Amino acid sequence: MAYYPVLLDLSGKKAVVIGGGKVGQRKIETLLEYGAAVHVISRDLTPDLQRLLKSGDIKLLAEEFDESLILDAFLVVIATNDMTLNRRISLIAREKNILVNAVDQPEECSFIVPSVIKRGDLLIAVSTSGKSPALARKVREGLEDKFGDEYGYFLKIMGKIRKELISGSMPEAERTRIFHDLVDSPVLELLRTMDMSAIASELGTILKKEISSNDVRQYMRD
Repeated sequence: MAYYPVLLDLSGKKAVVIGGGKVGQRKIETLLEYGAAVHVISRDLTPDLQRLLKSGDIKLLAEEFDESLILDAFLVVIATNDMTLNRRISLIAREKNILVNAVDQPEECSFIVPSVIKRGDLLIAVSTSGKSPALARKVREGLEDKFGDEYGYFLKIMGKIRKELISGSMPEAERTRIFHDLVDSPVLELLRTMDMSAIASELGTILKKEISSNDVRQYMRD
């Protein structure tokens, strides 16, 4: 099967996870990280999930699955070891055009989750189309050392500079030139060592204005 790669905005969207064990917990923690409103269906919850329930970070819908519980969901994640139940839930979700992922059962999924490297706003996804999650993990681990935290900082700088330039009256061709020059500059490498003075000098040269180390720190803040 050929999968279409896509990034989803889960902010505030209802995600239902069936299963409150260790696998379900991992899926829930990831969904929370990306802003989903997580609802759980499970008879038992891990201690960590019990804490998330008590703090209000997740909601418990029921102990047993019922079709009515997922009808308004944006997506469903199935994390139980009952293959018959998993298939039933998958069929219902797909009939209702609800995105569904069944852990370790790609044939029951309408989407699969890649192995991910995240550095701030940089997201690198590795997938084997469900054929070998172990290989996807190995490739991801091989890339982790090549893409450090400097990429996240660089994107913060780029995002703020881009916003400044687009809000101004600079010609598009000049903005494009600056964006390319920034990407091709030593700034990314300098962020590895946090050499603020050198970064300020590079940015000043490219932007053709005075940039201080404090300006760089402001660019790097959220």
